[in-house]
Amino acid sequence: MEELTQSSPPGTKPQRPTLLTVLCILTFISSGMNMFSGLVIAGFYDTFVMVAQEFAKKFNIPGIDLLLETKPLYFLVSAAFYAGSLAGAILMMQLKKIGFHVYTIFQILLILAPMYFMHLSSPGFPELVFSGLFILLYSRNLKIMS
Repeated sequence: MEELTQSSPPGTKPQRPTLLTVLCILTFISSGMNMFSGLVIAGFYDTFVMVAQEFAKKFNIPGIDLLLETKPLYFLVSAAFYAGSLAGAILMMQLKKIGFHVYTIFQILLILAPMYFMHLSSPGFPELVFSGLFILLYSRNLKIMS
């Protein structure tokens, strides 16, 4: 991985590290797809429930009943939170430090939203791990952001 030197000539823009670029691209893909799917599910909620119920009859999927009981507002709110996460990644791609803070806030909200809307007692372990890992890796690039 490429590392930045601490001293860049005055008046020049720092180079974006490869790790930051890769993280941003992964966030663009993940948040973009989740934002789109949240909007589609919220917009076509009745059809989604009908298809998911048929799917649940054919395959035994743990937790599908919890998803089917969730109101469309959850998917809309989730899509908005993913849009915020995407906005944070765009700002970080432009080497703006505020993007890290925006991204982190929306990742925390994405962890808390299912707890609120689905009345869960704790956040999901995979969500905690992936969000925490991305926040940690993004934070390693804060020194080059302005």
